[in-house]
Amino acid sequence: MTAGLQAPTNAALTALVLEAAIAAAEVIMDVYGRPIIAIDKSDGSPVTQADAAAEAIILDHLKSTGIPVLGEESVAAGIIPELGARYFVVDPLDGTKEFIKRNGEFTVNIALVEHGFPVMGVVLAPVTGETFVGDATGAYACNTRSGAAIDKHVVTVSSDTPLRIVASRSHGHAALATLCETLAVDLDVSVGSSLKFCLLARGDAQLYPRFTPTCEWDTAAGQAVLEAAGGTVVTLDGKRLGYGKGTSGFLNPYFVAAANRGLAQRAATKMSRILGQFASHAT
Repeated sequence: MTAGLQAPTNAALTALVLEAAIAAAEVIMDVYGRPIIAIDKSDGSPVTQADAAAEAIILDHLKSTGIPVLGEESVAAGIIPELGARYFVVDPLDGTKEFIKRNGEFTVNIALVEHGFPVMGVVLAPVTGETFVGDATGAYACNTRSGAAIDKHVVTVSSDTPLRIVASRSHGHAALATLCETLAVDLDVSVGSSLKFCLLARGDAQLYPRFTPTCEWDTAAGQAVLEAAGGTVVTLDGKRLGYGKGTSGFLNPYFVAAANRGLAQRAATKMSRILGQFASHAT
């Protein structure tokens, strides 16, 4: 915390983060309405002017808190602040490929991490205004483009069966189809960006296995929402997905997000075994 700044309350922080996400969404939609120009970053992923403009707006909103910010575009530019035990994690435009495709499945992600874990997060889909918020008080959804007072409603996970999975059997890692068969998954409800976590948070699905790379800014806000709604996110060794892993790309290990810990642990064990089998067949 910067000297001379008063620490905001948890409720005030959540309100500020939501305000920042709404402002970023407005900038994103302004760019969305014009011809989109994309360039490739050093890692091969695309970036547009909306990414940088949205992050600048978010940083401006959050600077009054004195809390360090780990932002995807800042990291790409080599700007990595000393984070400490409490910091924000920002992905100003999660799903840039979806943004370029104009399919609406992209989000603004802002999370607060404390002692290695996300404790508050906002995920906002600019096209629809659909917004999910999670903090110590629980999780709720609202629409921030309605033009009226924001009407919030509580969201909670569902452990109903048969299982619904947030993934596609025809895309992603080849092991996914095997996992679906092993767990007797009934239906997949695929969607882009961190909205995957939010589908679990509101009970539309129970399982989101991740076999492909992600970074901390891709997952922190969604994880905060899901955990606030009663769900969990674990790595393949069964530990809660953590943050502050260092400066080497901020890459996450593979993980499982689920409606409850038992399902997460069971899926993580099976994922680990399936991936091991695929690796042995490849050698």
